[in-house]
Amino acid sequence: MLCIKDIYEKHKQDVYAYLVSLTHNPTLSEDLVSETFLAAIKSIHNFKGNSDIKTWLFSIARIKWYGYLRKKKNTISFDCLAREYLSQGEELEKSIINKTMVNKIMMLLENEDDIKRGIVLMRIQGYSFYEIAMKYNISESSARVIDFRTKKKIRAILEKEGLSND
Repeated sequence: MLCIKDIYEKHKQDVYAYLVSLTHNPTLSEDLVSETFLAAIKSIHNFKGNSDIKTWLFSIARIKWYGYLRKKKNTISFDCLAREYLSQGEELEKSIINKTMVNKIMMLLENEDDIKRGIVLMRIQGYSFYEIAMKYNISESSARVIDFRTKKKIRAILEKEGLSND
């Protein structure tokens, strides 16, 4: 049985440091630590032990950070989120996407079925695979595969049309 008090005492500093690295704002990070552990308390029964508890907490913290960003839409645009989504794992110079490319991506997504489009749009907006899986009543693995394959398909079309950053 997991004791949330022990988890909190053992991992609060790591979660705080992780959030400061994301937010660059110590005060906001303190608030997000509180929200992270509240969410952990509410969902501790869902933790299956497939990953380290700290990894799970970092995932919740990241979700809380993305939620904060979504609420502050005036400071982060959909285009910025789309750029970040498509550039995952690439060098920063390669992550610059112009408005034409974002429009093309949205047009390509319109050609996908509702589930694929919904999954990709949720990922662009920062939702976790867990949240996506819950919404679409699928496994996290299925959400990851659908996201990966759809993103790969979009990249291939963009490359074929000469709109790739590569």
